Amino acid sequence: MQGSALWGWIGPLLVTIFGGVLRFVRLDEPRAVVFDETFYIKDAYSLITYGVERVTLGDTKNPIADRRLLAGDTDIWKHCPEAADCASFVSHPPLGKWMIGAGEWLFGMTPFGWRFAAAVIGTLSILVLARVARRMTRSTLLGCLAGFLLALDGLHLVLSRTALLDIFLMFWVLAGFACLVVDRDRARERLVDWYETSPLSACGPRLGLRPWRIAAGVCLGAACAVKWSGVFFLIAFAVLSVVWDLGARRAVGLRRPYQGVFSLDVPGAAAALGLAPVVTFVATWTGWFVTADGYGRGWEQATSSGPVFFVLDSARSWLKYQTEVLGYHTGLDDYHPYMSDPWTWPLLFRPVSFHYPPALPSSVCGADKCSQAVLGVGTPALWYAAGLALLGLVAWYVATRDWRAGAVLLVAAAGWLPWFYYAVADHRTMYLFYMIPVVPFMVLALVLVAGLAIGRRDAPPGRRALGAATVGALALIVLINFGWLYPVLVAETLTQAEWWARMLMRSWVVPAPK
Repeated sequence: MQGSALWGWIGPLLVTIFGGVLRFVRLDEPRAVVFDETFYIKDAYSLITYGVERVTLGDTKNPIADRRLLAGDTDIWKHCPEAADCASFVSHPPLGKWMIGAGEWLFGMTPFGWRFAAAVIGTLSILVLARVARRMTRSTLLGCLAGFLLALDGLHLVLSRTALLDIFLMFWVLAGFACLVVDRDRARERLVDWYETSPLSACGPRLGLRPWRIAAGVCLGAACAVKWSGVFFLIAFAVLSVVWDLGARRAVGLRRPYQGVFSLDVPGAAAALGLAPVVTFVATWTGWFVTADGYGRGWEQATSSGPVFFVLDSARSWLKYQTEVLGYHTGLDDYHPYMSDPWTWPLLFRPVSFHYPPALPSSVCGADKCSQAVLGVGTPALWYAAGLALLGLVAWYVATRDWRAGAVLLVAAAGWLPWFYYAVADHRTMYLFYMIPVVPFMVLALVLVAGLAIGRRDAPPGRRALGAATVGALALIVLINFGWLYPVLVAETLTQAEWWARMLMRSWVVPAPK
């Protein structure tokens, strides 16, 4: 690792503070329940109050209940003769809602309270990306560039300021990847130490307990406990870990690296990336298991059948619940005006309008027509450059088999390509913000290509100066583009002409046809 270890922390922390300011300033604006916050803020409050999700007065997406919440009235849950009669069927696991609920517990049922956890997690993800990019590139400068670019992504900013689940999914996926990269380094260090001090064998040694890989498994279990789509990344990371172990044993020169991997590494990988995620996922349902109020709980039957059958009945009820959730997601094909197909996501063809009040008085902006918007869209300069960088990584990986290019490509594919199946086979309703777990890896792709452009430390000074100028110019363009979009990302009041000027395509405004 080149450079000062101190600056390896100071630089990323400064970038993180910059991103945190963007995410926390005016966090309580707009003072409204925006987009699907209406589901998750109520479920979160119900979790911290009752331990499980319960239904509210009227239907779940109830504007009257939303207005009562904004007025500070939290008495919006039905009062049933039996608590189980109020049980709510929810389509996502509980961890993300528990995290939202932590902010509500700290700061109350207010826009700031229910968005606080998302802002914290979005800010922390900037630090994690900066540190993992530094480790992968061995450059503090490139690590800081990665954090800086993520801080300037519009979609990341919007989701960091909104009480939806996707920012939490992104964080746990990124944290799991970061842990796995550290595990890769630690495993290779152990293998080199063994090689230098022990007699050579055909398969090599056992590498012992690998806490960073276990931590990766816990993070990926947490990702699945936010949204089921975390399982795509879990499978990809399990493959990645085994492939990295195989590469390490081959690099040392062992005669039987495959046998060594499957007999010595795969069992540990199965525990860390198989058992640990399952335990983590199930643990997040503790509230459902220990109370009688959860949907489909079957508490009366379980408690009347003895300790052993209590566990069996509870497990059976829980598995049935998971099956119902899977069926719900498979059949989710309702029309939404801002739905989009996954092959359009990298082009930012159809963002999601999170908030756009229909009428504002002209006095608030000094013009005949005023607009206030929260538009869930990525920063175009960043996304289009990252798209080109991903294509460049394909060529780089084919030419060099560089592990960093392969890892970024695999994770990006795991977060994007599965949605093609759901779009074609199930015609499922999907949105651009499903892409958010891939965004850090798009940034990593861009940073890796930036590293190639700048060159190694021993490259000719002229070449390094030209590469640094090119990368600096790109970062400046992204900053300017983000600054231009910023008012429509955070609900600043504009004239309608100013709002229109920021709509890059007509499809950003016109709803999708039915």
